[in-house]
Amino acid sequence: MAAAAYDAIADWYEQEFLGDRDDPDPIGVDRALRDLLGPGSGTCLEIGCGTGVHAATVRALGRTPVGVDLSAGMLHHARGRLPTARGDAERLPVRSGSLDTVIAVMVHTDMPGYPAVLREAERVLRPGGVFVHVGVHPCFCGGFADRTDPEAVVIRRGYADGHWTKASWTDQGVRDKIGASHWPLPALLNAFLDAGLPPERFAEGGGPTPAVFAVRARKPRESCG
Repeated sequence: MAAAAYDAIADWYEQEFLGDRDDPDPIGVDRALRDLLGPGSGTCLEIGCGTGVHAATVRALGRTPVGVDLSAGMLHHARGRLPTARGDAERLPVRSGSLDTVIAVMVHTDMPGYPAVLREAERVLRPGGVFVHVGVHPCFCGGFADRTDPEAVVIRRGYADGHWTKASWTDQGVRDKIGASHWPLPALLNAFLDAGLPPERFAEGGGPTPAVFAVRARKPRESCG
């Protein structure tokens, strides 16, 4: 169960995996979130908020961050960073059509039912509302990708197969401890379309081979007739 797995590593995740870094945004996660979300106001829901590390960015953009996560251990570390609720991303405890912005940052591989999560994001957004997805790059990150040498990433068999795996090139990350679901790029983008969230802008982060792929999608405005 994902919640129990993350409960078990919550302290390691907060203190060591995030920890003190020379570069606070080594693969461009924060940059992608800032660029695609942009300045605004009102409440911004983060699905799978974890320890709440992205709340400061949301707040700096003028929005009010709130978070939902299934792991009590992760939410323990989110205290003081943003208001949170413990809940299932596939059944958000949020009223339909009540939010202007929703984000999901580095969590889609933790959610085998991510298409259902996207449908929930669409449900809670107002017409014209924005959803921002920032995640590991489907083409260059996964059990099939060896990133030992960032100058020469090796892609082996497995990209085309949607799967869950603990295979990893490093023992310093999350996948080898928790496992991860893989969504090939067409499957990921088609899930946005199927959920009624047509993408309108994209971004990549990290280099020289991108490690992050981000999408801004918008719920269509209601027809005037």
